[in-house]
Amino acid sequence: MAMRRRQGFTLIELLVVIAIIAILMAVLMPALNKVRNQARGIGCQSSLHQWTLIWSMYTSDNNGKFIRGQGGENNTGTSQWVTVMTTQYKNLKMRTCPMAYKIHQTIDGKVLNEQGPYVSWGYLSDGTYGSYGLNEWVCDRPATEAEAANYWKTTSVKPANKIPAFMDCYWYDVWPHDGDAPPSTINDVYGAGTGYEMKRACVDRHNHAINCAFIDWSLRKVDLKELWTLKWHRNFNDINNHWMRASGATADQWPVWMRGFKEY
Repeated sequence: MAMRRRQGFTLIELLVVIAIIAILMAVLMPALNKVRNQARGIGCQSSLHQWTLIWSMYTSDNNGKFIRGQGGENNTGTSQWVTVMTTQYKNLKMRTCPMAYKIHQTIDGKVLNEQGPYVSWGYLSDGTYGSYGLNEWVCDRPATEAEAANYWKTTSVKPANKIPAFMDCYWYDVWPHDGDAPPSTINDVYGAGTGYEMKRACVDRHNHAINCAFIDWSLRKVDLKELWTLKWHRNFNDINNHWMRASGATADQWPVWMRGFKEY
């Protein structure tokens, strides 16, 4: 009896198989990306949870007081949290949200990974980098400093669950005022000075939200528009500032990229 010769795939069959694989990948990739981002969000919350323990121990050891903090854009100061807290942790990855997988840096005069929600705040003078920022209004600053009446200084204040302490941020610190403008685009996240600081925290890392730890050491996701409802400093108008519906704000007053987000 004659043996049948084994036939391979024809070109058409191979093309059909490739087309099916391509279709399956197109269908599955969004789901895979969603799962991956959810995992990164969980990783971010895990890191921030560790930070709540660190900050809680630090303030407990200092009669409820926060660090003095560092003003301005000086990244060589010894009072900023990046320097003060280096003895409090060993895992360097704790400084960076997994969603901030690009590092802002300059090499040979060329800027790599320019600003955006997925970019960390880059290398400081001591080589550290990260993507979390401290609300500088919680710091224990002397009464002689500008806007001294705005500082919380201690954890023994109310409403502690509305006062941000440590969060997703484009810079290592943030000084929000109630009239601060939102980012004009998703990548417009670097702001400095009164009127612009909120941009640093308004980073779209977690599906129109950031992860934020409060001074009662609770932790939750905060919608980007919700940032203007928090009690950043003692005199922050968290209810009737002009970005809130209570003040007559409408969706069309927000930048185009934020207009579809939940209103507050």
